[in-house]
Amino acid sequence: MLKDGARHYSGLEEAVFRNIAACKEFAKTLRTAYGPQGRNKMVINHLEKLFVTNDAATIIKELEIEHPAAKLLVLASQMQEQEVGDGTNWVIMFAGSLLEAAEDLIKMGLTPTDVADGYQTALTKALEVLPTLTCWEVTDPRSNEQVTKAVRTSIMSKQYGNEDFIAGLVAKACISILPEKNNSFNVDNVRVCKILGSGIHRSEVVQGMVFRRTVEGSVTTMDKARVAVYSCPFDVTTTETKGTVLIHTAKELASFSRGEENKMEADVKGLTEAGVTVVVAGGKIGDLALHYLNKYGIMAVRVTSKWDLRRLCKVVGAVILPKLTRPDPEEIGMCDKVFMDEIGDVPITVFRQDGSESRIATIIIRGSADNYMDDIERAVDDAVNTFKGVCRDGRCVGGAGSTEVELSRYIEQFGVQCPGLEQYAIKKFAEALRVFPKVLADNCGVADQEVLCNLMTAHTDGQTYAGFNCDPETRKSDLETRKSDLETRKSDLETRKSDPETRKSDLAPKSDLETCKIVVEARKSDPETRNSDPTVIDTREHDILDLYLTKHWALKYGSGAACQVLRVDQIIMAKRAGGPKPRSMPGQDQDDD
Repeated sequence: MLKDGARHYSGLEEAVFRNIAACKEFAKTLRTAYGPQGRNKMVINHLEKLFVTNDAATIIKELEIEHPAAKLLVLASQMQEQEVGDGTNWVIMFAGSLLEAAEDLIKMGLTPTDVADGYQTALTKALEVLPTLTCWEVTDPRSNEQVTKAVRTSIMSKQYGNEDFIAGLVAKACISILPEKNNSFNVDNVRVCKILGSGIHRSEVVQGMVFRRTVEGSVTTMDKARVAVYSCPFDVTTTETKGTVLIHTAKELASFSRGEENKMEADVKGLTEAGVTVVVAGGKIGDLALHYLNKYGIMAVRVTSKWDLRRLCKVVGAVILPKLTRPDPEEIGMCDKVFMDEIGDVPITVFRQDGSESRIATIIIRGSADNYMDDIERAVDDAVNTFKGVCRDGRCVGGAGSTEVELSRYIEQFGVQCPGLEQYAIKKFAEALRVFPKVLADNCGVADQEVLCNLMTAHTDGQTYAGFNCDPETRKSDLETRKSDLETRKSDLETRKSDPETRKSDLAPKSDLETCKIVVEARKSDPETRNSDPTVIDTREHDILDLYLTKHWALKYGSGAACQVLRVDQIIMAKRAGGPKPRSMPGQDQDDD
């Protein structure tokens, strides 16, 4: 039926289990990169460029996944990246856990369709319960304190230890460019400029744009600048067609050259008469043009990227001119200050707007290595996308695995009430949600099963927002406190045994066994003592919050990808065409129409 060389797989063993195995292996690869203590992956792409990161979106982008079922998970994570900008690893891990649980159910005798239907029922219930688990909401997206608190957790997973500083930078940059209508916030308006050297705490926010290049002329600073932007080279104009000029004498040659100079001087003088003090060109600025620009005191800047030219026009309010003509007053932009500066040994040109609001803000990132700054840039990108989600819906749920554990409790109770074979799939859906606190604990070097038991106990006791404590220093101090308390109780017990007067007057039981029983009962009756485990914290008190939209879409995309893989019963792969791979289209900018 098919051409020679085509491959065909069908049935449970060849198609379903093969797909599940590929997705499980893919999810297992990214599992160790999850959370604040997640390990980095060293990825070398086909261009031999090195990436050292734990960002799942970057890892997935640079890995060339071939298996068709694993590609479905990649598409789901890419949709999560486009919709929210964070939670890509969550989607992959959740889909992999669902498929791993589905494999057990299929081996028990359930059909893949029954499992997929059960997962859809559990997803509907989870989306109903999720809004009730919100613990905090951003009421004012212009409040620096609230925004910092909201974006802090998304940075923590990639830059643990520097989350407070970076969150402050991102909050300052995003609030300064937030338009009147909050829903129209554009992620592209927060730019990043990476400059090698110094440390991350020397990073700063600039209202406006920063270019890593020097100015062209001798004028290096201009206050209250009037800016003209050209997309063409600022040089002597040439004809569009070839021509020949016949010159007979030296006088004609001198007058011909002088004609070019007069034309250029007239153009620059026209700019001066129009009030232009800064010229930005998208191409080369000729020596003759530079001479007259310096003569008339006009600052010259060259910007080679047409996307940066568009963004600069957005900052200063100018219009890009395609030809070297005198601009009209409405085509000239305004900038509070344009100046050349030097950070480390890197010259930069800054277009700064000193007003309370600007259309574009730039975060200058400092670091000791290029890979380190790239990782900071990814953390900033996730935080900016989180701010965009806050502008749409400011609700937040508990992080550190608390929301997943609470959802699993609700769904497990719901599965007990459901009749039919779907209840098995619903219970497995609840078990799949518990993989997140286990992975967090495993990446931190803590016994995952013990952590899960402690979290389940805390949630059963009514601590809805109890999550896993990823901070090793806090866990260590809590353990030291508990150890000192045990030593104190032990010394008290020894004192009571050795003192006959105290022993007689003591109404407590005399045996160690009875004493231990009383201590255990006291711990059970006291919720503060009972849940003093150092691995369990209240996520509200420690400001570990996840955006509601992130969890909402991650649940949808993760379970949708798993159900789509389960509903595949045949794989038909045509023979590959010969010859080299087709060239992929270069990445397009968001401003490209």
